[in-house]
Formats: sequence, C-alpha cells, structure tokens
Amino acid sequence: MTSCGSTKHAASSKAAPVVSENAESKKLRQEYAGLIGIPPDQITNLKLYRFIDSWMGTPYAYGGKTKSGIDCSGFAEQLQLAVYGKKICCSSAEIFEHCTPVKQNDLQEGDLVFFRINSNSVSHVGVYLANEKFVHASTQLGVVINSLNEPYYQKYFYRAGRIN
Repeated sequence: MTSCGSTKHAASSKAAPVVSENAESKKLRQEYAGLIGIPPDQITNLKLYRFIDSWMGTPYAYGGKTKSGIDCSGFAEQLQLAVYGKKICCSSAEIFEHCTPVKQNDLQEGDLVFFRINSNSVSHVGVYLANEKFVHASTQLGVVINSLNEPYYQKYFYRAGRIN
C-alpha cells in the first residue's frame, strides 16, 4: 500500500507542470485570438505566438535587431528564423526580392506583407497572421499587430510574398 501511495503522489507532482503549460497556452490562445478576431482553437502555432508575445511593445529603432529596439526587417528576420527556421536578411526591399509572390486573398500565416510608404520601392515589411492581421515593428508603436484593412495600410500595401 505504501508503494501505491508514493506512485500516486509522484504522478500528481508530474502532472502539475502540464496543467501550467495548458493554462499558459490557453491564455495565450485567448489573448491573441481576441487581438486577431478568430476563435482560440485557430491559434495553433504556439511557437509563433510565444515569440510575438515576447516582442510585443519592443520599441522601434532603425537598423535595430534586439529587444532594446528593432526595425521592421529586423523583426521579420528574427521571427522567420526563430519560428520557421528560415534565414532572411537585409532591408525590406531586399527581402521582397527573395519572396515568391502571393495574392492577398491567398495569404497564410508566416507570409510576408510589403508596403511602399511614401516611396517607389518597398519600405516596410510585416508578417501575416490570420484574418487580415499582421505583426510588425511600427515606427510609432514598436512591435504591434495591425490590420491590412486599416485605411493607412490599405493605402500603402504593395504586395505579399512567401519565403521558400
């Protein structure tokens, strides 16, 4: 009987971290589902959302690649490598040149969205999430989630692309 009691006790202590992980995952799903406007069960890539969560609010810094400050291409580079294992680099215009074009209505999570803001060339990049939402490093607010349907982003949206 003592043996059964200790086994049961050990199983309980092992179960606790799993419960914590599930609670953390559930909270993350609910938070980002609310921001994106989709049901929580559609948030399946927890690695992506943990990455985003750790960078949210990081201030913008031109040429930056750290949590002290990051620019749009630096953020896209960090995300693509950490979440998808894909190495991209350089400016948003150079990243654009290495993408396969994707129609806006065919966007998938992880695709890149490019903007020409007061320029004839690509000058901004973000990473598509779902439901017309994308994450990027904004010059004004740092790392944030915005909608492609916002008038500002509709005005400057150029094209979308996929890293192969």
